[in-house]
Amino acid sequence: MTADLAPGTRLSIDAIARDLKVSPTPVREALVQLERTGLVTREALKGYRVAPPLAEEHLEALFDARLVLEGGATELAARHAETLVPRLEQALAEHIEISRVVDEAVAHGEKLTLALMRDYYAVDWNFHHLIFEGTQNPFLIDMSEAISTRVHRMRQTVKSGVSDADEAVVEHGAILEAFRSGTGAAAGAAMRDHIERVRERARRDVASS
Repeated sequence: MTADLAPGTRLSIDAIARDLKVSPTPVREALVQLERTGLVTREALKGYRVAPPLAEEHLEALFDARLVLEGGATELAARHAETLVPRLEQALAEHIEISRVVDEAVAHGEKLTLALMRDYYAVDWNFHHLIFEGTQNPFLIDMSEAISTRVHRMRQTVKSGVSDADEAVVEHGAILEAFRSGTGAAAGAAMRDHIERVRERARRDVASS
């Protein structure tokens, strides 16, 4: 996520195990999980490497999938807005707070630490995951996990997601307000608008890289 390991870098299980002071087994299991997210690739007889960035067409396909899946999930979750809204209010408050920490670090010219980036991404995605949970549909909740790993892969590619923290907070606020309105159509439209705005920011990031 920090780009300290360039695409194509070989990942030695034994070396990682030594660095983390653990046995090779959990490292091997973790790399299997990472391969499923697309963050690493495995070649027969050669081992694991850091995956190359997502191709531009794959980024577009990911956003199309999010529009369909998250837009629909948000409309369904609106049926349970009464119980979901308080959870989203808490999630948004946490998002605002960590965005403030990010803004302060940037204002002071500090490099964002891996821990801060990880915490920000977790808080940011939690808002989306709560909406999936709000559908009360186990299949959609499972799909949330699959989408989340692809979103992390996108962030590896475009290096955005923290730099647009303030915009994301505003857009999450609009989604929450739509839930308060009580209509699934409004909530779904707000989510789709958010995803399209993230898409535009990702496009600009790719174009400038």
